[in-house]
Amino acid sequence: MTDKERYRELCREEVSIPVYSRDWWLDCVCGEANWDVLLSTRRKQIEAAMPYYIHGKGVISMPPYTQTMGVWFNPAFCCVHYHKELYRKQTICKNFIERLPAHDYFYQQFHYSFTDWLPFYWNGFSQTTRYTYVFPDIGNPDELLEEMNRNIRRNIQRAKNHYQLTVRRNVPVDIFLKVSIQTYQRQGMKPYQPELLKRLIAVSRSRKQGDIWGTYDENDRLFAAVFIVWQENCAYYIAGGYINNWQTSGGLALSIWTAINDLSGQVRSFDFEGSMIQGIEDFFRGFGALQQPYFAIEKGELSLLTRKKLSLFQKVRTKFFNIIKIMR
Repeated sequence: MTDKERYRELCREEVSIPVYSRDWWLDCVCGEANWDVLLSTRRKQIEAAMPYYIHGKGVISMPPYTQTMGVWFNPAFCCVHYHKELYRKQTICKNFIERLPAHDYFYQQFHYSFTDWLPFYWNGFSQTTRYTYVFPDIGNPDELLEEMNRNIRRNIQRAKNHYQLTVRRNVPVDIFLKVSIQTYQRQGMKPYQPELLKRLIAVSRSRKQGDIWGTYDENDRLFAAVFIVWQENCAYYIAGGYINNWQTSGGLALSIWTAINDLSGQVRSFDFEGSMIQGIEDFFRGFGALQQPYFAIEKGELSLLTRKKLSLFQKVRTKFFNIIKIMR
């Protein structure tokens, strides 16, 4: 059995692996042949794993629509003594670095649970701190509402009471893609891989791990919609959009808040997916979620053309989410 096959078995059993590092997600966003995984084993069990995406010859990077990857440590092997736990994880990371396939460039964003990047620093990697916002526990939405910024809370209430908007699940994928495409087009941009987004929606829905929440008026017109993916330990905001001239209705905030309420009984936490853009950070922070830093770790050089391709998705998200500044 190959390491990849063993990892697939692990993904079927282990709930703590983030959704972005699961085999079904990687199959969808990378293609089955374009990702692989390094494993660290002890007592014939997997102690840690590091999946990676092979973007092209000599390039290991992040796949589309994927916030984090990096090293996952099996919680079953956690040491009681802190200094031993640090040494254990550093040793595993050192081993993974040595076993990475030959590459000219490496770039991965690590999950916020990964807190010690020293082995990468010692091996010539650099690091940039990024941020996401997370509700660690969405089990009591009423408590979350109390901690919410009054502007977000007011916009949610205005969407329901003033604009008479309601939220429904299971928005048809073609309608959602039209909303998403219109959002990009208003920014003068080409939509980012809509066929991949469509495939992600189909796969996650077939697994009962994803859905689209849409905000409608009394005439059944869709104003805003969000695509959320989840598993037992966490739900993740993946994509969203709104119809022109309705950016101030609060429809997007209402869609997100309704999704959080709907998932509160089956999911522990909610990850807003974060951003370094001030307008987005302000919007997500307004929900009252906890700020979580995570590492973007990099090494090597790229050609100008390859760097442009790899940075395209972040630029698209930057321009798209700048509109959130006026939705507060």
